[in-house]
Formats: sequence, C-alpha cells, structure tokens
Amino acid sequence: MEIKEIVTYYLNADSNILEVTFRTIEDNEDTLRNDFIDYTIVDEYGYELETESFDFFDDEFEDDIVFGDVELDTEKLVSFLNEYYLINPNLLPKSELY
Repeated sequence: MEIKEIVTYYLNADSNILEVTFRTIEDNEDTLRNDFIDYTIVDEYGYELETESFDFFDDEFEDDIVFGDVELDTEKLVSFLNEYYLINPNLLPKSELY
C-alpha cells in the first residue's frame, strides 16, 4: 500500500484532529479513502507537517492544497501516512466510491 495522492485535508485546531482524504496506488479514480487521525501522533512519528505561508505571490501559485487555517506540507503528509499505515495496516480506511 502506498499513498498516490492527497485529495483534501483539514486540521481542526480545536480538536487536534487531522481529516485527510486520499487515494492509494491500488485505488482507481472514482474511489477515495477518508480518515480522521489524532494530530499528536504526527509528532510521535517524528514529522513536522506544518509549513510557513508568507503569501509573497498573492495566490499566484496554487500548487499546494490548503484547507482550513493550517497549511501542511503535502509531500511530508504523504510520507507520514505511508509510514503510519505501514506500521498500522489495520487502520487503513476502506476505499469508497464517490
């Protein structure tokens, strides 16, 4: 199992829950996986996912997917999720048609 792409993410700062929607390499384009992860686990795995956004280009470059108030590094998020589900394969959400 390997994460192919992050579709959306949202970090709820109040509850410290990361909601992430993604596809694995086994999934086709009409399926998604959705999970809610306690964000404190990210530190336990040694990852720092938050990025500093300075908006120098005033939304000229929209390469990063940004949802919510906190911007996360999507490459690091993919790395974290790959490691998280490798260690905890039973926590991998089932794919669902959308």
